[in-house]
Amino acid sequence: MATILVVDDELGIRALLLEILTDEGHTVELAENAAQARSCRERVRPDLVLLDIWMPDVDGITLLKEWSANSMLTMPVIMMSGHGTIDTAVEATKFGAMAFLEKPITLQKLLRSVEQGLAKPAPRPAAAQNAARADGSAAPDAVDNAFASALLPNAPLMLGPQSEQSFELDRPLREARDAFEKSYFEFHLAKENGSMTRVAEKTGLERTHLYRKLKQLGVDLSRGKRGGVL
Repeated sequence: MATILVVDDELGIRALLLEILTDEGHTVELAENAAQARSCRERVRPDLVLLDIWMPDVDGITLLKEWSANSMLTMPVIMMSGHGTIDTAVEATKFGAMAFLEKPITLQKLLRSVEQGLAKPAPRPAAAQNAARADGSAAPDAVDNAFASALLPNAPLMLGPQSEQSFELDRPLREARDAFEKSYFEFHLAKENGSMTRVAEKTGLERTHLYRKLKQLGVDLSRGKRGGVL
């Protein structure tokens, strides 16, 4: 599998992405700021970078520009932000980012973007510089890719787990409880379009604990079977 560098100043986000991506079989390196990201990129040469935009020292866009200008953008970079705007997405793709994920990131969208990023050849630094046209705007296909993967709102499917369900009670307590909890979490995941952050808030669980609980119950986290968007 791949080596993925996660750059985010939020400890909870780093911990959750570490658990999810490790569970998918990847090797994960963590950085909480640009300085650590630079060091890690030199040390391990990651196959993919998940880069947060808003960080306290050097923001993600500035770091992306730095890598691009110094011919160090030898791996796909996926930007992440809880405050994404059209201008931000355009700027990110202009300097070589392959996708832009808006927080809270649904699990399906995260895994799909990682899979697509790893399937693409490493970007050529010169190509990143040429992504902008002469008038300074990003190339149309670069902008389209950013919005297709991130800024368009999620449209939930019409079908999904219902709020009222029946359960077989003539079984051991543990089996009955697990069946109820699985249906409970599947319902809320579908209702929240797969957002782990919103489900964690709704259920009162910490995100890492929630992820472990879903895996324990056998909830399908990698496919669009919960009523969320693929």
